[in-house]
Amino acid sequence: WLGRRLIIIWVWVMYLGQCTKDVIRWPRPASPPVVKLEVFYNSEYSMPSTHAMSGTAIPLALLLLSYGRWQYPLMFGLILAFCWCSLVCCSRIYMGMHSILDVIAGFLYAILILVVFHPVVDLIDNFNLTYKYAPLIIISLHLALGIFSFTLDTWSTSRGDTAQILGCGAGVACGSHINYIMDVKLDPPPDTLPLSLSSLTVTVFGKAILRLLIGVIVLLLTKIAMKKATIPLACKIFCIPRDDVRKARQRMEVELPYRYITYGMVGFSLMFIVPCLFHFIGLS
Repeated sequence: WLGRRLIIIWVWVMYLGQCTKDVIRWPRPASPPVVKLEVFYNSEYSMPSTHAMSGTAIPLALLLLSYGRWQYPLMFGLILAFCWCSLVCCSRIYMGMHSILDVIAGFLYAILILVVFHPVVDLIDNFNLTYKYAPLIIISLHLALGIFSFTLDTWSTSRGDTAQILGCGAGVACGSHINYIMDVKLDPPPDTLPLSLSSLTVTVFGKAILRLLIGVIVLLLTKIAMKKATIPLACKIFCIPRDDVRKARQRMEVELPYRYITYGMVGFSLMFIVPCLFHFIGLS
């Protein structure tokens, strides 16, 4: 319940942030005088900071969605959200990837998106679960957004990251829909709410670690398998030479389907395959 809604908000926050970067097209802070400790995303534009956006939207959405559903002190949630947001925002300035203005704009932009999307997130989730043709609509919409949303003067990480985000969101939504039509009940019954935080015993801790390890292994194997299958297939379909895989991956014809399909399957595995596996081995 909570994970589905968090991912819906995360997808829209990151998608709108990446598209806004491409519209405004502010460069990264100049170096010198800035010392850049992270250069992987240096090819992207700077305004607004999507790290600041996700670092604001996720903890605040987590607080808004979970408070009242779980029993915990509101002050605890506020302190956690403040610390999470502050650490992410300050880290972007420290790493030399954003100016203070980029981070402030990202923070305010995330608040604006939350104000708009939080009231309708239940409607979106209900549509994803119950509407007969939801998977077809979701896959088509997310794919169209990835293809037509923005263009690049030169290659940067933003296009692939956007396709990755949209693919993951589509995969999670489709997995949720399959759970619903197969009557796989992953959400607690309404009469059990609000939920109390369970005490941390050796058994609970061990079970949590085991679920984490198994889940991560399945998702990594899914990613590796889909990556090895989609890149050569896309190259073959679009007649792109495979002698330089890194260069081939930067072509839109390869990058978009590779990222979208690979992370779509990761999202689907996360929402459907891994929970089914937990149920089968008694870790639900």
